Amino acid sequence: MISIIFYSILFIFTFFYLLENFLNFLNLKNLKEDLPAELSEIYRPEEYKKSIQYERETARFEFVSDGFMFVIIFSMLWFAGFGKLYNWIETITNQVVWQTLLFFLILQLVQTFLKLPFSYYFNFVIEQKYGFNKMTKMLFITDKLKGLMLSVVLGAVILGSITWFYTLTKQNFWIFAWLVVVFFSLFANLFYSTLIVPLFNKQKPLPEGELRDLINDFSKKINFHVKNVFVIDGSKRSSKANAYFSGLGKKKRIVLYDTLINDLTNNELLAVLAHEAGHYKKKHIQKSLIMSIFQTAIVFYILSVFISLPELSYALGADNQSFAIGIFAFSILFTPIETLLGLYFNWLSRKNEYQADDFANQYGLGEELISALKKLSVNNLSNLNPHKAVVFMHYSHPTLLQRIRAIQTKK
Repeated sequence: MISIIFYSILFIFTFFYLLENFLNFLNLKNLKEDLPAELSEIYRPEEYKKSIQYERETARFEFVSDGFMFVIIFSMLWFAGFGKLYNWIETITNQVVWQTLLFFLILQLVQTFLKLPFSYYFNFVIEQKYGFNKMTKMLFITDKLKGLMLSVVLGAVILGSITWFYTLTKQNFWIFAWLVVVFFSLFANLFYSTLIVPLFNKQKPLPEGELRDLINDFSKKINFHVKNVFVIDGSKRSSKANAYFSGLGKKKRIVLYDTLINDLTNNELLAVLAHEAGHYKKKHIQKSLIMSIFQTAIVFYILSVFISLPELSYALGADNQSFAIGIFAFSILFTPIETLLGLYFNWLSRKNEYQADDFANQYGLGEELISALKKLSVNNLSNLNPHKAVVFMHYSHPTLLQRIRAIQTKK
């Protein structure tokens, strides 16, 4: 039984690593010199050539960085490194909560340290080369430190609570673990923009003017009451543009990157906001949150069934049954199911994007939305010809060409 679990972990881990590399290979092979007619006016020849070079260079970087991490983790699995780490932690403390927190804290710190050179290279060499990176080295360092501290603190609270409930209730811990995660998910949805974002970015209310008037008039027209429209200083990190909707009820807000405001006209910005409002009016955010809550319950229930098997711990080299090792082993064994769930949620997300586009289209903003999407694709050097398998597996949004055709069909 132990050998079956061990080799299953190795097989699943290796299979999905190879699958990702195969998908990246398909993506690169699918890059074309000629574009469909709908997209032919987007790029000048030299710009399109630059986007292909960016895609290839990014893919090569991911191959090296992911390959490096694969070798490290595979070696740790093969030589029982994770089990030996936990055996050493057991000599420090016999408290299950502290054992679990120490185990994952060490893994977090080591992973951060190993990935740091790759992150630096990506930002200050690749992104810098193509004109995206706007970060200073000091901002890069402070971002990493803040991100690490935030993940350690939140991880300690969430994981510590889950482990504590496990020590009290054993297999029934999944109910309490689920409630803990649901609480933090709701908390994050409500307060992400007001508590987390200010640690990294400044947000200012959209000033009075033509754009603000357009948004207010449109909000009244569609009965979408949102007073909180903010501009975030995304330009201090990257030239890439974005916009997002966050919060629920009175806490809902629309956030525009300053780069987005600089790149688009007011009518194009209004079309982007109409798209975001469409998500809210179609209740996509609420539905996704509810589905995520149910998914979390399923995951924790399955975990509660597996966590009681001491063979999970023994398979990775632990001397005793371990809650921490059980979680780690389960996270790999669960990958096939997680992938299937991801396929469904990506499909659902793409469907929601079509509906949000159609919402903007119904209010006469289809052409403006198409124009905005084209500009964003050019500015971000987006891959305009991703392979269908990659879209199916990973894309939460339809491709640019798919969105344009859908908008024009329903115009």
